[in-house]
Amino acid sequence: MELKGVTPLGNPDCPYCHGVGYVRYDVPLGHEKFGKIELCVCRSQDVAAKARSRLYTLSSLERLSHLTFENFSVAGNLKARHAITQIEKDSLQVAKNFCQDFSAQLNGWVLLEGSYGCGKTHLAAAIANAAVARGVPTLFITVPDLLDSLRFAYNSPETTFEARFEDIRGASLLVMDDFGTHNATGWAQEKLFQIINYRYINKLPTVVTTNLVLDEIESRIRSRLQDEDLVRRIRLLTLDYRHPEETSNPGLSMLALRDIKEMTFLNWQDRQNEIGQEIVTVTTTERKNAGGYTVKDKEIAREKVTAEHIVRLKKAHDAAADFAENPRGWLALLGPSYCGKTHLAAAVGHYRAGMGGQAIMTDISVLLDYLKQTFRPNADVSFDRRFFEIRTAPLLILDGFKESNMNSAWAEDKLYQILNYRYYDNLPTVITSALDPDSFAVSHPSLWNKLLDPTKCQVYSIDMPPYRRQKVRARKGKTS
Repeated sequence: MELKGVTPLGNPDCPYCHGVGYVRYDVPLGHEKFGKIELCVCRSQDVAAKARSRLYTLSSLERLSHLTFENFSVAGNLKARHAITQIEKDSLQVAKNFCQDFSAQLNGWVLLEGSYGCGKTHLAAAIANAAVARGVPTLFITVPDLLDSLRFAYNSPETTFEARFEDIRGASLLVMDDFGTHNATGWAQEKLFQIINYRYINKLPTVVTTNLVLDEIESRIRSRLQDEDLVRRIRLLTLDYRHPEETSNPGLSMLALRDIKEMTFLNWQDRQNEIGQEIVTVTTTERKNAGGYTVKDKEIAREKVTAEHIVRLKKAHDAAADFAENPRGWLALLGPSYCGKTHLAAAVGHYRAGMGGQAIMTDISVLLDYLKQTFRPNADVSFDRRFFEIRTAPLLILDGFKESNMNSAWAEDKLYQILNYRYYDNLPTVITSALDPDSFAVSHPSLWNKLLDPTKCQVYSIDMPPYRRQKVRARKGKTS
C-alpha cells in the first residue's frame, strides 16, 4: 500500500515488493535467509548504476580514459635514441597479453612490478577502462588518494566512513596504483591490510602496481601478494618511458665517465705491432699488515710482448665481442693492470647500451659504497630497493675483484648474494680482476667454482705486459 507523500524506494508495480524496495523471504527457521531483508530485484539495477557512478567519481579514470591496450606500445618509447632489447619487448608483450586476458575474465589478482615509467599504470588503466566499458563497477585509484578519500569521509556531509570503506573494499574490480608511495602510518597500514585481506578472502578481482620490491611491503600484505594460486606477478623490465636514457641507478655506472666512454670495440688495439717490444712495468700488490691496515708493495719488472700474448688477447677480444652480440651466462677477464680487460668489459657495456639495452658497470669498491649510502639518515632509497636493482640488472659488469681480505665480511657477503642470485637466474654478468687464476681461486673459492661451470661461464686470462699509450704527435706545420 502506497503512503501519501512518501516516494516509494522500489517500483510500485513490482509484484514482489509492491514499491517497498526490499523483500523478506518466507523460509523456515534455520534457513540462511531467514529473517534477512534484501534489495528487491526492481532496485538492484538502479543500485548497481549508482555504485558504478560513485566508484567512477572516486577514480582517476576520466583523465586516464586514453590509456588502452590498443595504444600500449610493446616497442617502448619510439622517440628514444635507441630501440629496446628483445628481452624488454618480450616482457612488455607478455604483460600486455596477460592483462588483456585478465580484463576479459576478471579472475584472480594481478601484481605489476617495475621501475618508474615502465608502463604499469598504462596497463592497469587499460584493464580498468575495459571493465568500465562492460559496466563492471570499477575503482581505479592511487593508494595515497585512496587513503585520503577514507580520511575525508570522516567529515563528509555526503557519506560516512563506513560507506566509503565498504565501496572501496567491495568494488567488483579494484585497481590500486602506486602501492608503496603512501605515508606508512599505523592507521594507513591497517586500513590497507583490511581492504586487501577482505578482497583476498573473498577472491575479488584486484590489480596492484608498485615500484617496490616485495621485501619492502608490510609482511601481512606481502604474504597475500605471494600467493601464487591467486596472484599473477608480472615484472616489466623497460627503462622509464618518459626518460628513456636515464637509469634507476644514477651516478653508479662507470660507462658515462670520460675515459671509459672511449673504451669501445671500434678503437680497440690488437697490439700486433708490439711483438718483440720490451715493456717496463711497476706491479703493485695490496696486503693487510699486522695492524690490519692495507699496504701496497711495488715491484719493477721488464717483459717482452710475444706472439702468444697477442693470441691470448685476441681470444679474449673475440669472446667479449660474441658476448656483447648475444649476452648469455658469465664472462670473466683476468689479467694484470692495463692489459685490456677493463676496455673489453666497457666495450661490452657500450655495445649493449647502443642496442638499447640496460647495463651497469661499476668498480667493486664503488658498488659497496653505493649500497652503504642507503644507511644514511637522509637516504631517499632503501637498501632493499637498491640491492634488488643491482642484483637483477639486465647486464652487470663488476670491475676490479681483489683478494678476499681486502673487503669486510659484510661486503663479501653482499657480493656473494648478488652473484649467487645472478648465477642461478642466468643473468648476463661480466667480471674483471687483476688476480691470476690461482690467486682468484684462493680468494674467491665459491665464485671460482661457478666460473668453472662451462655451461654458464667463460674465463679468459690476459697475462701480458700493460698497454702503453702513445703520445699523438702533431702534424707537420701544426702546433702541438
